[in-house]
Amino acid sequence: MSVTVFNWTVALPEIVLALSGIVILVAGVLQRKGEGFFPAAILSLAAFLVCGFLVVLSPSGAGYAGTFVNDGFARFMKVLILAGGFVAVALSVSYRTADQRPMPFETPVLMLFSTLGAMLMASSANLMTLFVGLELSSLSIYILCALERDNVLSSEAGMKYFILGSLASGLLLYGISLVYGYAGTMEYAGLVDAVRAAAMPSMGLVVGIVFIVVGLCFKLSAVPFHMWTPDVYQGAPTPVTAYMAGAPKFAAFALFLRVMAGPFGSVAPRWQILVEAVSVLSMVYGAFAAIPQTNIKRLMAYSSIGHMGYAMMGLAAASTAGTQATLIYLAAYFVMNAGVFAGITAMRRNGREVNSIADLAGLGRSDPAMALALAVFMFSMVGAPPLAGFFGKFMVFAAAWQSGLYVLVCIGALSSIVGAYYYLRVVKVMYFDAPAHALDRPAPSLLFVSGGMGVATVVFAVVLGPIMSVAHQAALALAG
Repeated sequence: MSVTVFNWTVALPEIVLALSGIVILVAGVLQRKGEGFFPAAILSLAAFLVCGFLVVLSPSGAGYAGTFVNDGFARFMKVLILAGGFVAVALSVSYRTADQRPMPFETPVLMLFSTLGAMLMASSANLMTLFVGLELSSLSIYILCALERDNVLSSEAGMKYFILGSLASGLLLYGISLVYGYAGTMEYAGLVDAVRAAAMPSMGLVVGIVFIVVGLCFKLSAVPFHMWTPDVYQGAPTPVTAYMAGAPKFAAFALFLRVMAGPFGSVAPRWQILVEAVSVLSMVYGAFAAIPQTNIKRLMAYSSIGHMGYAMMGLAAASTAGTQATLIYLAAYFVMNAGVFAGITAMRRNGREVNSIADLAGLGRSDPAMALALAVFMFSMVGAPPLAGFFGKFMVFAAAWQSGLYVLVCIGALSSIVGAYYYLRVVKVMYFDAPAHALDRPAPSLLFVSGGMGVATVVFAVVLGPIMSVAHQAALALAG
C-alpha cells in the first residue's frame, strides 16, 4: 500500500488523543489509590485542548485506503464532540460520589476513549470504520454508567444500557451486512455508485438501510428506540449523563448525516418518510412524557428525546440547507444542554447530591446567579428569542418548510408549545415557590462551565454569522 493511500496524517488528532489516553491510563495506574483522579482529569482536559487545536488545523483529505476522511463536515462535528468531552470532564472534577470520594481515575480516561470513538465515527468513510468507532465509544460509556458500584441505580443504568446497546449494535451490524451483500462494497463512495447504478434499489438494500437507521436512532435515543434513556440518565453519575447527552449524540448525528446524505442520498424518498416518523414521535413523546417528571435528570432525558426529534427535522429535509440547519441546532443544543448539566451537578445539600425539581425551590433568592443561568437555559430550550435555542429551532423549521414538510413543521411548533410547560415550571419553582433548604455553594469549575455556557447562549446571535458560514461549508463538503 502506498504512502499516499495510507496518508496517516489525516488522522493525526485521533492518533494524538489515543496516545494521550494510553499515557494517562498508565500514569493513573501508577498513582496511589484515590489520588489519581485529579491528575488524570487535568491531563485529559489538556489532551482535549491539544486535539481540538489539531482538528482545526488538520488538512482535508482521505486516508487508510479510503476508510477515513477528513473534511469540513468532519472538523465541525469533531470540534463539537471534543467540546462535549471537555465539558463533561470539567464537571467531573468537582463531583463526589455518595461516600464523598472523587470519581475513579478511569472516568476521564474512559471519556477520552469514548470521544476518540466518536471522532472516528465523524470521519468514517466505510461502514466498518463506522462500526468500530461506534463500538469504541459505546463500550466506554457502558462502563462509565456503572462506575458507582455501590449505587443500585448506577449498576442498573449500566446493565440496561449494555443489554439494549448490544441489541442495537447487532441490528446495525445486520443492516451493514445486508447493504454489503446487495451493494458489494462497504465504502461510501462505492455505495453511491452502486445505488445510482441500479434503476430500482433492491428490497434487500432498502431493508439494510432501515436496520442502519434503527441502530443509529437507538444511539440518538429517538422514539421508539428511547426506552433506555430515562433510567440511564437518572442512574448514571451526573457528569457521565452530561457526557452522554453531548458527544455521543453529536457523533451519531455525524454518522446519520454522512451515511444518509452520502451513500443513500439518491434514494432519499425511500428513507425520508421513516426519518419524518421518528422525528414526529420523538418530538411529541418527549414533550408529553416530560410533563409529570419530578426528577430533573429524568426531565432532561425526555427533553433530550424531544431535541433529537427537532434536530432530525433537518435530516428529514434531505437537502444542504437541512444539513446546515441540523449542524446549527446541534451547536445551540450543546451550549444550553452543557449549562443545564453544570447546574444539575451543582445541586448538592450538605455534600449530598439532590436531583428533585423541588430542591430548586427558592434558588432565585439563595443563589441568584445560578438561578439566572438555569432560567436562561430553560428559556433557550423553549426556543425563546434571542437565545441560542431560538435560532436552532428556526433553522430546522425553515429547512423543513422549504422542503415541503409542512405537517412536520406544524407538529414541531405544537410540541414546542407543550414543552414550554415543563421548562418554565423549573423557572417557576426557582423564583416563586417557598424556599427549600439552601443548596451548597457551587465549585469553581461548575461556575466556570455554567457561566461560560450562559454567556454563549445569550450571545449566540452575535456569532451566528460565522457559525452559519462554517456549517454551510461543512454541509457542502458532505454533499460534494
